[in-house]
Amino acid sequence: MAGPDRNSVAISENKPGKRAELITFLVLAFGVWPFVAIGVVGGYGFLVWIFQMIFGPPGPPASPH
Repeated sequence: MAGPDRNSVAISENKPGKRAELITFLVLAFGVWPFVAIGVVGGYGFLVWIFQMIFGPPGPPASPH
């Protein structure tokens, strides 16, 4: 058994190259995560808006003039 181990050859063939890794990073950094960030911030704003519609705006209660 002087040849390379089959498992090590299979692992090295499935390893992505630097180009594929760079493309994956660019798609995530400029394609996916901006939409995730906008969704999270927009969702939080929506929750605050609904909360304030139900319980009123923050601050001290209005004075009874």
